Amino acid sequence: MLIGEVARRSGVSARMLRHYESLGLVRPSGRTGSGYREYSGEDIRRIFHIESLRSLGLSLREIGRALDDPAFTPPTLVTDLIRQTRERIAAETELLTRLRRIDAAEPAGWEDVLQVVALLRALGSKSADARQRAALSSAHEVPVPVEALVEAALGETEPNVAGALRWALARSGEGGTALLAEGLGSPVAAVRERAVRSLTEMPGSGATARLRDALAGPDPVVRGYAALALGARGVAEAVPTLIDMITEGRNDTDAADALSVLASDTATSDRIAARLVDRLAHDTTDAPARGRLTQALADIPGSTASRALVELSYDEDRAVALTATYLLRLRDAR
Repeated sequence: MLIGEVARRSGVSARMLRHYESLGLVRPSGRTGSGYREYSGEDIRRIFHIESLRSLGLSLREIGRALDDPAFTPPTLVTDLIRQTRERIAAETELLTRLRRIDAAEPAGWEDVLQVVALLRALGSKSADARQRAALSSAHEVPVPVEALVEAALGETEPNVAGALRWALARSGEGGTALLAEGLGSPVAAVRERAVRSLTEMPGSGATARLRDALAGPDPVVRGYAALALGARGVAEAVPTLIDMITEGRNDTDAADALSVLASDTATSDRIAARLVDRLAHDTTDAPARGRLTQALADIPGSTASRALVELSYDEDRAVALTATYLLRLRDAR
C-alpha cells in the first residue's frame, strides 16, 4: 500500500509518516519499481500501535522503546504517565481558578489585572506579613475575589492574618457567606472552626441563617461560636447551647455575657432564668458547674432570677450559697 493510501486509511498525514520513518519508528517494508514507499500489513499495524500509544501521552522516544525494547515493561511508564497527567491537570486547574478570579474582579485594564495577580500571589505567600498586607489592602485596591478570600481564610493558621482575612470578608458583603457555610461541612475540625469564626463576623441575614444551621450541627466548637454570635444578634435559639457552654465550662464567661444580652427582653429573661434554675437542679450537674450557673444569674434581670438567687443563698453547697448571697447584695445595691 502506497503512502497516500496509508495516510487516507490511517488518518496519519503523509508528512507525519515520513517523520516517523526519519525517527526509525516505522519503515516501509518495500519499494515499488518506481521507488515509492510501499507499506505492508505489518507496517500499518505498527502505525496504529504508534497512534494508540500517542493517545496515552507517550512521547515518540518512549513509543520507540515500547515497541522495540523486549525488556521494556509498561507498569513503570504508565505509573509515570499517571503522575505527569495529575500534575498537568492540577496546573491547568490552578490556572483556570486564577483566571476565573481575575475575571470576577472585573478589571478595567491591564493595570487592574496585574494588581489582582499580585494580591492573589501575596495571599498564597509563605510570609505571614505579606498575606496580612494583602488581606488588608484588598478592601482599598482592586477587590480580591471573595472566593480567594474564603479559601485563604479557611486555610490560614496565623491568628493575625486570619483576623485580617475575616475583616476583609466582612467588608466584602454577603458574597462569601455560602462559601464559608460549605466549610462548616469540612472533615477537618480546624477548617470548620475557621469557617464559623468567619461567619460570626459576616453581616446580614444570610450569615445569621447559616449560623442558625451551625447551631444544630454535631461539632460542639462550631455550635459554641455560632451560639455566641447569635446571642449577640438577639437570636433566642442560642439560649440552650449557651447554657450548655456554661455548664461544661466552655467559654462560659462569654456565654454568660451573651445570655445577658438576650435577657434585655423581660419575657426572654424569665425563660433564661428558668432554664438556668432547671439546670442547677439537675442531679448530674457537678459543683463547679453549679457555681458557674449561679454566677450566670447575676446579669439576668427580673423576678425569676431574683427568686432563684434567694433560694440558692440557702443552698447546701456553701460556695453556691455564698455566691448567691453576694449577687443578691449587688442586685439590691443597683
